[in-house]
Amino acid sequence: MNPYKNLRFAICNDHAGYELKLKIVEYLEGEGAIAVKDFGSHSSESCDYPDFAHPMASAIKRGEYDFGISICGSGNGISMVLNKHLGIRAALCWKPEIAALAREHNDANVLSLPARFITEEEALNIIEVFFMSKFEGGRHQRRIDKMNQV
Repeated sequence: MNPYKNLRFAICNDHAGYELKLKIVEYLEGEGAIAVKDFGSHSSESCDYPDFAHPMASAIKRGEYDFGISICGSGNGISMVLNKHLGIRAALCWKPEIAALAREHNDANVLSLPARFITEEEALNIIEVFFMSKFEGGRHQRRIDKMNQV
């Protein structure tokens, strides 16, 4: 089963995630994603990840994309920015098991990757597990519902 078919992806990165992003975009397009929108950055020159994370989060919230993938050096900063947006659940994943739980228990809609701590092969494996995993609902839905109580 192809988890990417018929999905629209948004992707963003900072300078540390630029090279990995190029590989991920190529992979997703090769696997049949119907859309992959690159919100930047578009080079490995030093930049500020919020400049790319905010527009991507807004586009996902508007329903223009089904899921997002974000990449920065540690994955932390870009995740923090994304999670400022109500309805965005960005999960920092560096192992396939964490990626599965992010979808199954947290209904994550953005996968954040730490470019400086994983290989390209590991990243593609994490992506596959993340998108093959489905939200379990049940007791987990109750917790998701409480996330946006501000």
